[in-house]
Amino acid sequence: MKQDSVRLTHKRIESGFVITTLITLFICMMFTQGFTKFERTGDNVFHIYVNDQLVGTIENKDSAEHLLIEARRVVAQEKDSLLFMSGELRIEGEEMLYGTVDDEATVQAAMQEVLKGTISETIQKSCTVKIEKYMVNLNNLTEAQQLLQAAIDKYDATGNFVVELEYGDNGNLKVITPVVIDTGKNDEEDSEDENDSLLPIGGIESYIYNLGLNEDAVQGEIALEDYETGVLSMAFLEDVEISEGYLPKSQVTSLEDAIEYVTKEQETPGEYEVKAGDTLSGISLAVNIPMQTLVDLNSDALESVNSTIRIGQILTITVPEPEINIERIERVYLEEIYDEPVIYVDNDSWYTTQTQVLQQPSSGFRRAVVDIRYINDNIKEKTTIQEEILVEAVPKIVERGTMVPPTYIKPLDGGRISSYFGYRKSPGGIGSTYHQGIDWATPTGTPVYASSGGTVIYSGWASGYGYCVTIQHPDGRQTRYAHNSRLVCSVGQYVSQGQVIAYSGSTGNSTGPHVHFEIIINGVRVNPLDYL
Repeated sequence: MKQDSVRLTHKRIESGFVITTLITLFICMMFTQGFTKFERTGDNVFHIYVNDQLVGTIENKDSAEHLLIEARRVVAQEKDSLLFMSGELRIEGEEMLYGTVDDEATVQAAMQEVLKGTISETIQKSCTVKIEKYMVNLNNLTEAQQLLQAAIDKYDATGNFVVELEYGDNGNLKVITPVVIDTGKNDEEDSEDENDSLLPIGGIESYIYNLGLNEDAVQGEIALEDYETGVLSMAFLEDVEISEGYLPKSQVTSLEDAIEYVTKEQETPGEYEVKAGDTLSGISLAVNIPMQTLVDLNSDALESVNSTIRIGQILTITVPEPEINIERIERVYLEEIYDEPVIYVDNDSWYTTQTQVLQQPSSGFRRAVVDIRYINDNIKEKTTIQEEILVEAVPKIVERGTMVPPTYIKPLDGGRISSYFGYRKSPGGIGSTYHQGIDWATPTGTPVYASSGGTVIYSGWASGYGYCVTIQHPDGRQTRYAHNSRLVCSVGQYVSQGQVIAYSGSTGNSTGPHVHFEIIINGVRVNPLDYL
């Protein structure tokens, strides 16, 4: 009995201990921070996901959307630009007896990290500088102003010229136009204003002062030494506009690169019109472009450096120019030797290749104030403001022809050059070692054309030349066509350029069918390739 009583007591003690422990744990859960009181009211905790990533567990699901909005705001503020970022919110509720929840600051911080990982590209406030058809995007208006100032500074040694931005409206768009201000001129105006504010001049000083003004008025001119010299004005040659907007950062150019692109010289296509007397080599020297480069640029019209050019032909050339050009006018004082422009006397009965000097020139000496108009560093125009001639120049007077001389064309279609003008080995032991024409190998019977219009002065057999034709041209030159198989023109006949005068062959001293062609000037045979 005693033992049973002891066992019953032990069981009661154990049960009491268990109940006491459970009560203690329940009280701890109720009053310990981070644990939720269990009530059977449905979902009482909420798991928050952003882009399917768990960012935390909260008690109030209504605060989740607010936390996400705040997280977006914080991320956007950190970048100081417009952002592309995605944040899809998902909430899963759960009923729990007990468990931990996160504070809102922790959940928001986790949301921010998820959002940062979704940023694809930033859109930032920027500006676009439009120079005619060229455009460059920069970070802000300050950089745009610095870009244009760099273009001005390249040609302004004084530092007086400053780019300022003027605001205007173009329809619904706000357009910003740059203007170049001469700050040095403002200083002069201020100085003049100060002088105007001085006490008036009186007595004898007034008389002397007014006398000086009257003398200037009578003379009507300022002394050359009294002119202000230096840069008078600077401006952009192209129309320049600036507009503000928002662009992806990847489309914005750094200021350093923009200055490099805008101010350095680019190869810009240009044109050259062939004039009377021009040669390809002369044009090459004039435009400072190698002859082969000219051929490459005009491959549709020129086959090689020996190709013929004609008056009025338009050749493509490249002209190095920056994207933005600066026009400036600079006033200078000169003491210089000068020459008068050449005076031409036209003679309508002469060709343009004929000239005669009627009066030899001599240089003069002058003092002058001159305004020089520049585009970048290139002089475009000079205007004499005032000059004093110390020694008068004598102009050169030249009589010149106005008639365009005849042109010369290749005397056949196709053919292969088999022998050039000049020294060579004697072909077959029967030809000369100094070739005085040019040969094109071609099948017998190929039409031979008059290289230029003129009168036939020989048509017949000519010993080693075989069947030969010689034409006298109006400019005094002659052309000869030899080794023909058949002639179709007669002495005294006028033939036009391109008219068939013979058919090729291999008569006379010849080793095969070809056309032998000569150009004769003043009795001397010259290289035909220099004239075709």
